[in-house]
Amino acid sequence: MPGMARAVEIRSYQLKPGRRGDFARLMETQSLPMLRRWHVDVVACRPSAHDRDAYVLIRAYVDLAEREASQEAFYGSDEWRTGPREAILAAIETDTSIVLLLDEATIDGLRRAID
Repeated sequence: MPGMARAVEIRSYQLKPGRRGDFARLMETQSLPMLRRWHVDVVACRPSAHDRDAYVLIRAYVDLAEREASQEAFYGSDEWRTGPREAILAAIETDTSIVLLLDEATIDGLRRAID
């Protein structure tokens, strides 16, 4: 619906030094395909433009409740827990998430700007 705000999560990962290549491969080959199977709207997933040990994942949800339910289901799944979870977490020093309420035009602008 035009004008409706969606919950957009921007997750920043500070990676352990020298681990960005490994992390990127895990994200591209395992985590992203899994997120798509779980019908998560991934707006962008890429290395940081300013820090060689940082990475960003941007996801959009219908609202905050859908974000919470989606992440509970995904991160609680056997597919995640027995899949790439351990290797991905081993590469991360810290992570931070912020959630913004954005309209569809802004989300589409993010997709185009980051592609």
